[in-house]
Amino acid sequence: MRIALLSYRSKTHCGGQGVYVRHLSRGLVELGHDVEVFSGQPYPGGLDPLVRLTKVPSLDLYREPDPFRIPRPSEIKTSIDLQELLTTWTAGFPEPKTFSLRVARLLAERRDDFDVVHDNQCLGTGLLSIAASGLPVVATVHHPITRDRVLDVAAAPWWRKPLVRRWYAFAEMQKDVARRIPELVTVSSTSAADIAEDFAVDPRQLHVVPLGVDTQLFGPSEHRVRNRIIAIASADVPLKGVSHLLHAVARLRVERDLELQLVAKLEPNGPTEKLIAELGISDIVHSSSGLSDTELAELLASADVACIPSLYEGFSLPAVEAMASGTPIVASRAGALPEVVGADGECARLVTPADVDELTAVLGELLDSPRELRRLGEAGRRRALEVFSWESVAAQTVAVYERARERVAAC
Repeated sequence: MRIALLSYRSKTHCGGQGVYVRHLSRGLVELGHDVEVFSGQPYPGGLDPLVRLTKVPSLDLYREPDPFRIPRPSEIKTSIDLQELLTTWTAGFPEPKTFSLRVARLLAERRDDFDVVHDNQCLGTGLLSIAASGLPVVATVHHPITRDRVLDVAAAPWWRKPLVRRWYAFAEMQKDVARRIPELVTVSSTSAADIAEDFAVDPRQLHVVPLGVDTQLFGPSEHRVRNRIIAIASADVPLKGVSHLLHAVARLRVERDLELQLVAKLEPNGPTEKLIAELGISDIVHSSSGLSDTELAELLASADVACIPSLYEGFSLPAVEAMASGTPIVASRAGALPEVVGADGECARLVTPADVDELTAVLGELLDSPRELRRLGEAGRRRALEVFSWESVAAQTVAVYERARERVAAC
């Protein structure tokens, strides 16, 4: 099958979309399919040599190290460029829509090169013109962005709430597009239920295909750092619950020597950095970002406990990677996390979201019980091997492609 895999941004390190594109495309070519990735900036890294990459450049207004830059007039060459600029200047987020419009133009010229188009979380209006051309379209929705919007608006100070709502305006477009794509892939039954509710999607459109993990790269280590806690947050936002973990760590350090490895790109002088300073734990909190897969695997395998204090997760790739690493997990009983890690006490301990007292108590209990840490870690490794693999993800995704092709052929 000839597959066009679309990703409006493909962060190369510790970013869910980039990880998904990299591993899914590799799994697809290993099954014998032909895959071409179409990506906006930042472009994906580490693609399999058999996977072709077509870059879909934008104005890249959020790039590092100059986010919200002012482009030169000569860079504005099309109406899509102008739309991207004006949306950004009016506090909106344009990338899902403008990427979809650009890639629709590219695919209009290459209609006969592909058997199916697979969109990764963009859900831009350009997908509808691709579908109208007769190409079967499948879209992955990791979770409804409306859940992020609710939490971010609630956490914002009063004067920022209108700006946050404006930034999330693209969610209404995603709702409309999702309802008009017959085959949607999502990563958990929890996400499927939330998408059906928030996007008013027919549940029959949704196909649950969990994410996978490289169980050779992510594996147990004989050398763990005593009392090391690791947390991975793809974004410095309230949704990830990092502030609750920081409060718990501040309490735990009173009774024991410990450290927190926080894998996240923190906003300079932002709320997380300020809270670390206010709590007086700068000496035991070490943040890092841009890690390679190998560096992340080594760090996960070095910890006594992996903590996922999120207020909502549509899946949680870090949870699966921690299980594969044999690292015990303390996770919020939120979103799809119980579905991913299993019942409380199986290979993870589950706590009430945002409950600092419970989080502190459970982390303390585990750190004081090496035997329980070992039991949970071994159980997590078994679960990762039995339930999550990228080979299975690719095969299940191809089954959805086939349904989409059959649907189009029947029209």
